[in-house]
Amino acid sequence: MAGVSQTVVVLGGTGFLGRRTVRHLLDHGFSVRIAVRHPERAASLFPANMSPTTVRTDIADDASVAQALVGAWGLVNAVSLYVERGGRTFHDVHVEAAARVAAMAHRAGVRRLIQLSGIGADPRASSPYIRSRGEGEAAVRDAFAGAIIVRPAAMFAADGGLTAALTGVLRASPVIPMFGAGSTRLQPAFVEDVAEAVARILGTPEPDAMYEFGGPQVLTYKALLRTIARRLGLHRLFLPVPFSLWRPLAMIAEWLPDPPLTRGQVALMEQDNVLSGDLPGFAALGIAPQALETALGHGSR
Repeated sequence: MAGVSQTVVVLGGTGFLGRRTVRHLLDHGFSVRIAVRHPERAASLFPANMSPTTVRTDIADDASVAQALVGAWGLVNAVSLYVERGGRTFHDVHVEAAARVAAMAHRAGVRRLIQLSGIGADPRASSPYIRSRGEGEAAVRDAFAGAIIVRPAAMFAADGGLTAALTGVLRASPVIPMFGAGSTRLQPAFVEDVAEAVARILGTPEPDAMYEFGGPQVLTYKALLRTIARRLGLHRLFLPVPFSLWRPLAMIAEWLPDPPLTRGQVALMEQDNVLSGDLPGFAALGIAPQALETALGHGSR
């Protein structure tokens, strides 16, 4: 098991999953270095009794990445791009930058690397977002032998992720447009469970090469909406909307500063987001994943 002398760098350590991964790593006794473009944001995310260090890092800037990796034992790459803007593309971030980071980690003597991806990642996909995720997995493995790929399902928390977004939608209108007929199957994973899994992987002497993490429930999108609406005490009418209409709507939404919808999200909703059953998951790490209503009842850290 790892000790406090082992430093883990978390790229993207202030994001939805990244900041929780930092907390769980600290709970497991690791020394954590948060590597992010805006380190000033970290101060409000972690209580005073936690002691992660923070360094200004941009994965497009090799010098800053190399500096962040000095003396590191492990690396978690939690950087992701959801909208292509400012000259950055999905391929730039998920493939080229991820591969460069992995190669630099190898040269720096990093012993263990976790690349965060997602269920459904596929290098043959027509969606640029989904395809870049699949290509990125292969590129990282080519650059860092023994890299560990982590594929969580759509993640949720009381204050963010899938369910928080849907809560806002459900509260906004009595009529809720659905992706298609609402029949896409989802297996939402509690983000705290995924963060704990990442920490346990880093503390495992001989981890597997790839993991998939999903919650204990498989729900259709419509059933998920109904579950959240019931929890909120809301009665809503659910309206099927063809995916052919969602795509142009998402394209328009991406022009907004904080887009409520992206083409990548639409593409993900066109296919089931559930465990394949072929890869180790929470059970392999001794984690009993929390069900949606249980986890939301408890909130998150």
